[in-house]
Amino acid sequence: MSIDERYVEGLYARDAVLERVKEGIASHGMPSISIADGYGRLLTMLVRMSGASKLLEIGALGGYSGICLARGLGDGGQLLSLELLPAYAEVAKAHLTEAGLGDKVSYMTGDAKESLNRLKQEGRTFDFFFIDADKEGYPVYLQYALELAEPGALIVADNILLRGRTTDEAKQGPAVLAVRAFNEGIATDNRLESTILPGYDGLAIARVKG
Repeated sequence: MSIDERYVEGLYARDAVLERVKEGIASHGMPSISIADGYGRLLTMLVRMSGASKLLEIGALGGYSGICLARGLGDGGQLLSLELLPAYAEVAKAHLTEAGLGDKVSYMTGDAKESLNRLKQEGRTFDFFFIDADKEGYPVYLQYALELAEPGALIVADNILLRGRTTDEAKQGPAVLAVRAFNEGIATDNRLESTILPGYDGLAIARVKG
């Protein structure tokens, strides 16, 4: 975390609910790779400000981002979270339930690409997408989001700088190449208006044009 990021985080009181989620993630031996606190607050604000009510999350992990997303929902709003591992989905569901948000979330487990294809075949649509899963899948996830998006939907993706690897030309691994392609797509696809925030580990935010 940079000096500037530490300063900003120091302005905010610790969120007891989210701190317990971090502890729960660690106690289950899961990786500590949840979205940064500042971007978690931004997720809540984006959902609330956009009035989104049909959220799709790709990558649940332990439920930290799920709580941030669900907090922004109004009455009747729902979050569908895709998670590869059933054990992770169970932890995430428990954390959302403890946070009083369990009635706002449901889970699909297994390969996200298969789940996304199923949602497409079912004719499902969403007005908010959060992508934070395997980085090699990011370009595919972006294309599915565009296919499943309602006009005006928001697409948000975390970790698009890969802790400096994205901008290091010496790095040419499959995850790095995939994230670079994703970032270029976010920036140049004429169906989107977008920006990329370079703080923390980078966050892409795009709006599907109506």
